[in-house]
Amino acid sequence: MDDLVQLTKDKDVAIITINNPPVNALSPAVAQGIVQAIEQAGKDDGTKAVVLIGGGRTFIAGADIKEFGKITSGKTQRGAGLLPLLLQIEDVRKPVVVAIHGSAFGGGLELAMAGHHRVAVPNAQLGQPEVKLGIIPGAGGTQRLPRLVGVAKAVEMCAEGNPISAQEALKLGLVDRLIEDDLLAGALDFSREIAGKPTLKTRERNNKLGNPEQNASVFAAAREKAHTKQRGMMSPLAAIDAVEAATRLSFEEGCQLERKLFDDCLFSDQSKALIYAFFGEREVAKIPDIPKETALLPVNSVAVVGAGTMGGGIAMVFANAGFPVLLKEADEPALHHGLATIQKNYQSSVKRGRLTQRFVDERLQLIKPTLSYDDFGKVDMVVEAVFEGMALKKEVFGQLDRVCRPGAILASNTSTLDIDEIASATSRPVAVIGTHFFSPANIMRLLEIVRGKASSKEVIATCMQLSKKLGKVGVLVGNCRGFVGNRMFGPYRREAQFLVEEGASIESVDKALFDFGMAMGPMATGDLAGLDVGWRIRKEYRHLEKPGLRQPFAEDRLCELGRYGQKTGAGWYKYDENRRPILDPEVNEMVRRWAREAGIPQRKLSSEEIVDRCIYALVNEGARILEEGIVWRAADIDIIYLNGYGFPAYRGGPMWYADTVGLDKVYRRISEFHQQHGELWEPAPVLKRLAEEGKTFAELNREQTVMA
Repeated sequence: MDDLVQLTKDKDVAIITINNPPVNALSPAVAQGIVQAIEQAGKDDGTKAVVLIGGGRTFIAGADIKEFGKITSGKTQRGAGLLPLLLQIEDVRKPVVVAIHGSAFGGGLELAMAGHHRVAVPNAQLGQPEVKLGIIPGAGGTQRLPRLVGVAKAVEMCAEGNPISAQEALKLGLVDRLIEDDLLAGALDFSREIAGKPTLKTRERNNKLGNPEQNASVFAAAREKAHTKQRGMMSPLAAIDAVEAATRLSFEEGCQLERKLFDDCLFSDQSKALIYAFFGEREVAKIPDIPKETALLPVNSVAVVGAGTMGGGIAMVFANAGFPVLLKEADEPALHHGLATIQKNYQSSVKRGRLTQRFVDERLQLIKPTLSYDDFGKVDMVVEAVFEGMALKKEVFGQLDRVCRPGAILASNTSTLDIDEIASATSRPVAVIGTHFFSPANIMRLLEIVRGKASSKEVIATCMQLSKKLGKVGVLVGNCRGFVGNRMFGPYRREAQFLVEEGASIESVDKALFDFGMAMGPMATGDLAGLDVGWRIRKEYRHLEKPGLRQPFAEDRLCELGRYGQKTGAGWYKYDENRRPILDPEVNEMVRRWAREAGIPQRKLSSEEIVDRCIYALVNEGARILEEGIVWRAADIDIIYLNGYGFPAYRGGPMWYADTVGLDKVYRRISEFHQQHGELWEPAPVLKRLAEEGKTFAELNREQTVMA
């Protein structure tokens, strides 16, 4: 044993304490320490029972995820894993009581289930979230859990990965007692109560494993749900197979199958992508040129200018995090409409069980409507969320400059416009920053934080920290047209439109990308966002386009016909009163006619070409963004696409996906498109260089040192 695991004694009870801060990750050294402590306690005749407890703020929040990468890269041999240790705990002749506070997740819960009893504090959480990393429990978790909580709940916990509360765990039989006060004292009392009584090993409890008839419907429903809700992912289905094995095979055989399924998942591209995304989400919070000790500005109250879709959603985000919010509109009808929409959105969340009515009432109290700038001098931060037009935004910022206190943060929710030009309307560009929320703002996790030339380090650090308080994933990006997300989305949707103009049906383009794993196809996405949004932006920037360069035109024509998408009941698709899409053959016919008039040859396009052209357009633009230093690392781009654009998490984001395909192959394909379709497809120089050197975008992460 070492400092990670301590063995002490309280009279006749041995206490094993795990101290591996910050989350007591179950590293190989921790596992080894527990084995030695259990052996020692087992041999001590003066010990009647054993309490296993976590030191610090939690029990065990899971295995050390870095170990998985070492195994798949060949740096570490895949050994016997945790299973032998857990069998050893179960086989100890003295009762082992596992005391849980904080969280018992993944390997932590597997360890807890090998104990003979579990006690927990009321606010503890327990879960098997491995599926979210593209793997399944690998140390008997899928075999022990159904024996404790029953088959249906075990399937749900292993296949969906969501934690349960200690209260629910008590009802299910996963926890034997809740300890209200001192956990260790309560665990010691409990262990003395059960000392000397017969103990039942979890692996020998079979009374909750159900019968084949009951189980068949449980597994069928779970598989159907996984195909719908976790489309394209292999780990949920593997988890269901493993739990099913617990009902059909002996414990030992079930563990053998679990191990095989675990290995299949661990070595898959999906798991590597999800583990990369897990670490990427933590990596994006690190800004190399902003020291950790940078002073944060106080943000205790906020104002939002504009109560439209975005402004109202942003007001909800701040209110949900407990901030008082001033919500300003230009006139009474607009303000009334904005507040009504906020109430409607909140009621929808209550109806779905996401929020309680009490929580909603408290949040609504925090939102104060106003038609004037009178109280803006009192707030610490203002988020402007008016119509996406430069003239209007500059006018608002000029006004904010006059009314806001010195030191207040002035943020713009622009999705494409130049932050430096917006800042030029003020006498304090150091205080100006972009905070690009994604719609619907109260639900989407992504927040693109746009750094202007003059944005101070304190303002940037404060906004990055604030994103966490708001429950968002904040990614810092440089200032350019469309920043990262929308700048890349332009070529992606451009190619989708070109494909339709060249002969692909609207539905075939959407289906190919939906089957690839995107949350929605590009045409359906345009209809959802409103085709007029892109149309307006294209008109604003038309003077910057290179003359003679091919531009898509079909979407502009649809806008000219008043077909803006879901909001008008028709865009690329028609929509019923519930906004469900209906194929509209008339649109395909119109596009065919327009293409003939424009002299565009028509042909059949394979789903492979559709995917390659759309996804590689993302990759090529992403490579340019990296080269220009608009982001620090490829992970920044990937996290933006996973959280804001419906890119499938199990593919890791566009840049990671390109790495898995092989940049030499991606470069060759883009070069083919360059020859066939002209200069829009010119390969990004950094892509060419990495392909020739046999490197990846992930390796470029470590080379990035400058940010625009």
